[in-house]
Amino acid sequence: MTERLPTGNKRLDEILNGGLLKNAINLIVGVPGSGKTILSQQVAFCNATVERPALYLSTLSEPLDKILRYGESLTFFDRTAIIERRVVYEDLGQQLGESGLDEVLDTVDRHLRQVRPAIVVIDSFRAFQAMASDVGSFRQFLYGLVRRLTAAAVTTIWNAPYTREQAEAEAEFAVADGIIALDIQQMAEREVRVVQVMKLRGSGYRSGEHTYRISQDGLEVFPRLAEVQVDSGYRLSRKHSATGIAALDDLLGDGGFWEGATTLIAGPSGIGKTLMGLHFLYHGAEAGEPGILATFHENETQLSRIVSSFGWSIENPGVHILARGVVGMNIDEWVYELLDLVEKTGASRVVIDSLGDLDVAAGDRIRFREWVFSVTQRFTRAGVSLMFIVEVPDLFQLRRISDEGISHLADNVILLQYVQEGPELTRAVTVLKTRAMQHRPIVHRYEITSQGFVLGDVVSVAR
Repeated sequence: MTERLPTGNKRLDEILNGGLLKNAINLIVGVPGSGKTILSQQVAFCNATVERPALYLSTLSEPLDKILRYGESLTFFDRTAIIERRVVYEDLGQQLGESGLDEVLDTVDRHLRQVRPAIVVIDSFRAFQAMASDVGSFRQFLYGLVRRLTAAAVTTIWNAPYTREQAEAEAEFAVADGIIALDIQQMAEREVRVVQVMKLRGSGYRSGEHTYRISQDGLEVFPRLAEVQVDSGYRLSRKHSATGIAALDDLLGDGGFWEGATTLIAGPSGIGKTLMGLHFLYHGAEAGEPGILATFHENETQLSRIVSSFGWSIENPGVHILARGVVGMNIDEWVYELLDLVEKTGASRVVIDSLGDLDVAAGDRIRFREWVFSVTQRFTRAGVSLMFIVEVPDLFQLRRISDEGISHLADNVILLQYVQEGPELTRAVTVLKTRAMQHRPIVHRYEITSQGFVLGDVVSVAR
């Protein structure tokens, strides 16, 4: 495999199959404000050493002192690296403004001899094109620059304020070995930053658009979850995970769900879906199986009141709460936060409340279905029992569970519904589906008491 240069962000390196191409020309394009300069500096500081320094050449896009001033606010920016000349900044702007391209190649030659860099960054490369007298002179300049950088065996990073469509028509696109596009897209009322690999010569990479954000640590990237169907075998547990609800475990017959199974709890508002998820988590905590409640409905203060009424504590070390508001939430960033929390806590049970909120956050139906499939695949392989909660609009006689065909991904489907008996509404539960387990899809009454769910007798549901 072609040698790689890490970018300073582990997840971006995963997308790039290890990092930027080493001893090659890497082009970073994007609209103004998309983070091209930040990413270029991030790579430079991540890799520069005294023996193999980084040379950062600014042109006419921004004055060098401005690049340095804003760079100092980032955690990866190391003043010691500049003092020790591990990272060397030089300004070509004044020379370009006074002499155009005539003397730039000689200046680049001089810097290559004096600094002997392993990395050369040019920010922004588009200034060279703007200062060329015509297309022919720019192409001649481009050829001369590429020849020098190739002979010096350096890893080159050019960034330029092109959109993806503009970049494909430029001469730089043809000579670059790797091309990364940064973009800012409007999604309803929100702006979403996306990164896409457009080209990586002689190498595979993770295709498609991946979201990212800019923080004090630089670019933080969240690769889209796009798990492929697993063809190779993997071990499935033979254990059962009790739900903590005796009534439901009785209906399931074997003491609960298969460990590592995915369960869908569907029902209308107020029927007890969240409570069923809490039973599952707190029973797991008592059995030494840590769990996570990922919720978009209640914060920890509201949840504390709910759980305390059933004798539980929000401070239980075996139950972790990931409470986030759906407004302005990035679903890709959120899921990596969840995956990190699963790894950190060793959670073996996860309840997501609810799928409808994630659908809204995804902003795209295809992306949402892809996300659900990927999360289900990943947790199944890891042996993590996953419970999705979905609210349905029908109060009585549920006719559908999801408009997205999500139920087929679940190993178990539990329906909660209201049954009208005269002036009163009765709660009813049905085990609609249990994969690889026998069950009877019978409608049972149940009540919610201070002790939890209490199963009642069979009820007839009128058509």
